[in-house]
Amino acid sequence: MRIFVAKQLTTNDMNDNLLIEDFLKHIRYELNLSACTVLSYRNDLYQFVQFLSPDDATRFDAASVTTNDMRAWMAQLGHNGCGPRSIRRKMQAARAFYKFLMKRGITATNPAADIELAKFKTPLPSYLRPEKLDELLDTPIGTDDYRAILKRTVVMMLYETGIRRAELVELRDADVDAARGEMKVHGKRNKERIVPFGNELAQAITAYRQARGKQTGTVRPAQFFLLPNGKPLYPESVYRMVHGELAAVGGAPRLSPHVLRHSFASAMLNNGAEINSVKEIMGHESLAATQVYTHITFSELKNNYKHAHPRALKKEVNYGSKD
Repeated sequence: MRIFVAKQLTTNDMNDNLLIEDFLKHIRYELNLSACTVLSYRNDLYQFVQFLSPDDATRFDAASVTTNDMRAWMAQLGHNGCGPRSIRRKMQAARAFYKFLMKRGITATNPAADIELAKFKTPLPSYLRPEKLDELLDTPIGTDDYRAILKRTVVMMLYETGIRRAELVELRDADVDAARGEMKVHGKRNKERIVPFGNELAQAITAYRQARGKQTGTVRPAQFFLLPNGKPLYPESVYRMVHGELAAVGGAPRLSPHVLRHSFASAMLNNGAEINSVKEIMGHESLAATQVYTHITFSELKNNYKHAHPRALKKEVNYGSKD
């Protein structure tokens, strides 16, 4: 393991750890990357600093890092049980950091540039069939049970609009218009989009607002979703709610909020929605991100064909002649 020799710092010399903070501000406020991405990159880069300078982080010298240092870090990560995907992301964080330093004229090379990153076959998104979600959403709940109403509204909104968990948490009350059946969503890179929804969700939103007022005593709060104690919903609470609801239904390959987003896209495309419309509703940057859901649609069509067409049902075909 390598430890760097301390630099002679002056009042005009920036500690290289501060360069990391400078980089994080750059990707957050200039590139508009999400807060979650910034937090992940922050953890990754400081983990790298800890690897290089375990006894004193101020001894980290960004300009002295070599490609061999990067490879040594990768090897240690793998030895400690870090998965290939996580290692790939950490290398991407390091690569972006050094690209930033090169543009600033702080380093001449990018030691992570020549690191070959593992490639993965993208798996099909996990989703729930509509009949399973109908089973969940059609189950009556107590009209005086605020927590039950809150959980049901969260699940309905994720499934019927396809918004992300972070977007749901940040949803403001003023941005949800039940009368018009639309909401303003603040997505990745601070981009706003208008997402439509149907009458069922509009009625659920109205009922939720009434229950929220009784529970918290607040008629028009800043945040749309509030916990029973009146505090705003946060990502982990959303995960627990969705996990519990989907576990009760059964048949879910995964029990996360993102499964509901995948289920929304699958249901829309399977029922004839135009792919560009789904792209806009979901807030995807490119059509390629939406096209992955067409593979689900084709997979279902292929499965239906195999189970329905009389010729596809035949177990074996003999093209040889009989003796």
